[in-house]
Amino acid sequence: MLDHLGLPDQADRLNRAIETTTAAGILTRDLGGTATTADVTKALIDALNA
Repeated sequence: MLDHLGLPDQADRLNRAIETTTAAGILTRDLGGTATTADVTKALIDALNA
């Protein structure tokens, strides 16, 4: 969506945060993990702020 809105830098930044979070094994149960939605959200925000 961010790409579609003409924000490619922000899209890349969010994609990197998602990759960092999932690579760390922070996943919700539907993806085989044990994290809550709040846990994943916090991890994404932390990755964005890193």
